[in-house]
Amino acid sequence: MNKAVSVEITGVGCLCNAGATLEECMDALFEGRRSPAPPKRFRSTHTVSYPVFEVPEAAIPGDITDSPLISFTARLALAAVREAVKDAGLDRSFLRGRKVGVCIGTTVGDAMNNEAFYGEFLKGGTPEMTPIIRFLMSNPAHLIAREFDLTGPCETVVNACSSGTDAVGIGASWIQSGLCDMVIAGGADELCHVTYNGFISLMITDATPCKPFDRDRKGLNLGEGAAMLILESESSCQKRQKTPRARFLGYASSSDAYHLTAPHPQGEGLKRALLAALSFSHRNASDIAFVNAHGTATPDNDRVEGRALHEILPGVPFFSTKGYTGHTLGAAGAIEAAFTVVCLERGMIPGNAGFTNLDPEVTVSPAATAATVAGNTAVSESLAFGGCNGVLVLGKREG
Repeated sequence: MNKAVSVEITGVGCLCNAGATLEECMDALFEGRRSPAPPKRFRSTHTVSYPVFEVPEAAIPGDITDSPLISFTARLALAAVREAVKDAGLDRSFLRGRKVGVCIGTTVGDAMNNEAFYGEFLKGGTPEMTPIIRFLMSNPAHLIAREFDLTGPCETVVNACSSGTDAVGIGASWIQSGLCDMVIAGGADELCHVTYNGFISLMITDATPCKPFDRDRKGLNLGEGAAMLILESESSCQKRQKTPRARFLGYASSSDAYHLTAPHPQGEGLKRALLAALSFSHRNASDIAFVNAHGTATPDNDRVEGRALHEILPGVPFFSTKGYTGHTLGAAGAIEAAFTVVCLERGMIPGNAGFTNLDPEVTVSPAATAATVAGNTAVSESLAFGGCNGVLVLGKREG
């Protein structure tokens, strides 16, 4: 991999509960609007109706198929890709025939909506095969490649809640390795009955709107959505005279090798990933304008992440946007990378929704209200089950 090859970000698309487009999402963040509510697309027998951040069907463009053979995750991904492609000044005819890569992160979006099929099978019946065909047809990376007739490398990353971050880092490495000049990279994930019940069973879900980094936090709210970045080599940008929105500067990942769901108590894996990403990007702590933190609002995550940030990036402003989007699992890292691009462009960060009281065990507090920031470099980081840590370093476009 040739680190000297510059990777530019020329297009960004996003949709989640905060908005149907990236611009709508950012308006919600900076205006402090959020709307968690009980799930509508599925039901649960829990006595407590835990709030989630659903994406309404109306947020997906009407010309994106709602076929039962295409999952909701795949439809979210297509909507975000279309926005990113348009933002980059591209179209299908330009992309067709070029070696464009696709790298998409997800977790359970394609695999966990087949309960009726397996229920019928276990009863000895012959279930209808539509759910299985949908699973096979809805691999998000493959679907995007089919939709745009792309022939470059194609990969779906399933690495728990760091999947979206890892997909962006892997996609950038393809450009730096010379595999392709352009990559569609990001993440997509949908809510479903299995994940909803699963996180409740782990006792890390809040029955009220989540409060990342707050002393009184009780857990996360789940969400869904998608975000996509168009990554492009500097030479490709120059050839088509496209001014990038931001620059990919570095990426690193690590594993705690500690516990299936809990982070290492001292955040050793996260600290390694932070230091490696800074080293890769040739940046120091003093260069970082802000950190878009993982910030799930679970007791363990926020305590460990806050301490790691205090040690590695002391005094650097940080915030979590999960109070506006919910935890979108495999899409989270990509959505937060998209938000980071806009924050760099504006020189502003949103307030950390739900934060009121400093937790003495975290030792540092996030930005409570929207604020201006100085600097051209930012960090977006993800922590995941299995001890996975992913860190992106992004830069404001030159000039």
